[in-house]
Order: sequence, then structure tokens, then C-alpha cells
Amino acid sequence: MEKPNIVQLNNQYINDENAKKRFEAAEIRRRHRFIGWVLIFIILLFILPAYNLVSSYIGLQEKKAQIVKLEKEYSDLQVKTEEKKKLAERLKNPEYVEKYARAKYYYSVEGETIYPVPSLLPK
Repeated sequence: MEKPNIVQLNNQYINDENAKKRFEAAEIRRRHRFIGWVLIFIILLFILPAYNLVSSYIGLQEKKAQIVKLEKEYSDLQVKTEEKKKLAERLKNPEYVEKYARAKYYYSVEGETIYPVPSLLPK
């Protein structure tokens, strides 16, 4: 194997150029390191708001589910309230009270026999 015929000159110009290249390479490394730290800082800066946004969204979804549940309960309670109001209105009628007491609580007049039939119970 032959040795290459290139001889490197070792004068002031070559030394200055090599020093300039090393300095530029060091500057590029410093710039890259600085940009890396800036990017890490920006990422950290966006993590907290993103976490808060996600937790707020989850909380909002839970609240929506709770609203749906409460609206259903409210409608059920409205139906029950209407039924109770109708029953209270009917109980103002003495004839209905008599029928209701006979059917629900098996009250009877003396000498009367009662045969309960569940499907005929007044509501």
C-alpha cells in the first residue's frame, strides 16, 4: 500500500483556518444546545396547560353525565308528583275514599266478606 503524496502545510494561515473551523463548530454546537433547551422549555410550558385542558374536559364530561342523570330523576319525580296529586284530588271524594279503603286496606261493613283481587285495586 502506498503512502499518499499529500503533504499538509503547517503555517499560520492553515492554523488560523483550522482554529476558525473549530470555533464555528463550537458555535454551532452552542446554538444547537441553546435551541434544544428552548424547545425543552417550550414543551414544559405547554404540558401544564394541556394537562389542565384535559382534566377540565374530563370534568365537563362528568358534569354532563350528571346533568343527564339528574334530568331523568327530575322527570321521574315529576311523574310521581303528578300521580300523588291525582290521588290527593281523588281522595277528596268520599265515595272514592270508601272504595280505596275497602280495596287497599280490606275494610268492610259488618257482615260483609271480602275477596281480594289484586288487579282491581284502585290506583
